[in-house]
Amino acid sequence: MKTAVEPFRFFTASYVTRISAQKAANLRELGEALEHCSDNSIFHHTYQTLEMHHFLTGRFSNDFAQWVLAATNRAELAEQLGGIDIRDYVSLAELRADLTRAVKDYCEAHPSDSKLTALEAFHFCESIEVTVPLEREAWTLEAFREGLKSLGHASIYYHFISSRLRLHLRTNDFSLWLADSLELPDLARRANRIDIYTNTLDTAKATLLALVEEQLI
Repeated sequence: MKTAVEPFRFFTASYVTRISAQKAANLRELGEALEHCSDNSIFHHTYQTLEMHHFLTGRFSNDFAQWVLAATNRAELAEQLGGIDIRDYVSLAELRADLTRAVKDYCEAHPSDSKLTALEAFHFCESIEVTVPLEREAWTLEAFREGLKSLGHASIYYHFISSRLRLHLRTNDFSLWLADSLELPDLARRANRIDIYTNTLDTAKATLLALVEEQLI
């Protein structure tokens, strides 16, 4: 039984959400607000959306895209915003820049549409992350499997999705530990390829467990 260089320490997280003073009544105002809103707002409406609506796999992946479609009926822009993959980003600044660019480019190409009043305003919210260590750690793949079985949605989201911003890497806590501490790079790569958009948190966890079980055979 191989022992890791460092144990995997399991955490959970909760999020305190508040409505900020910023809002957008049309596409032009959305583009301007995206430039100046807080990083916490960008996080809330992209990363945090994946946890809150993880069970809706057919839904747009961020709140901005959802609002553009539902409140302004601009499917082309909604598709562009919805196509932005948060797995490609290691900082909120980069994500903000691409979201802003997509909206502003559309407004420049469709100036009359950009000033039309939406059916309802977009209200910017913010999420503040509060982390709590769990009384569990894993030194072996077997122990990791048992720990993973007991994890709830908040822990899976924390270690598998939001961790990308914390690590500033295009990976997640699970894959980083499997590769660096347990020296299982192939398993780490396979885990990191689990699609967070076509899976719910439950099915992502089940897929990861299946990969670990296969490794243990």
